[in-house]
Amino acid sequence: MVNPLQAHNSFAPCGNNNHTNLVNLNQVTVTVSDIHRSIHFYQLLGLRLIVHTHDKYARFLCPSGDSTFSLHVPDSPLTPTGTSIYFEVDDVDTKINEFIKKGISIDHMPEDKPWLWRESELHDPDGNHIIIYHAGVNRIDPPWRLK
Repeated sequence: MVNPLQAHNSFAPCGNNNHTNLVNLNQVTVTVSDIHRSIHFYQLLGLRLIVHTHDKYARFLCPSGDSTFSLHVPDSPLTPTGTSIYFEVDDVDTKINEFIKKGISIDHMPEDKPWLWRESELHDPDGNHIIIYHAGVNRIDPPWRLK
């Protein structure tokens, strides 16, 4: 029997090609109740719709890099997940002002955090928690990073 992980190459090299079999985050999928409303919302955030096969699934390409972000309408009612979705931008204040002009409600305006990131918070139409942030080098290499 073929191992499905090997057959679909689910474990791909991350960054440095000298390492193999490292897990590379490809996409994140969140549950939503209305695919059309959610597609519209995430397009307002700047994601590019690349798949919409039916009224239960859609996938976007993130504007920078090759990560994808998916929406799925489950068969059972939605339950809160406690998951936060982070989208990094170069200028949080400018991006949040763009969102406000598009009519997107912002829960917390941009502020500098003790972990050296600038963040703003909002929710999608189904209550999924979204953080728009800029971390720069501190995302991967904060001063307290383990060596």
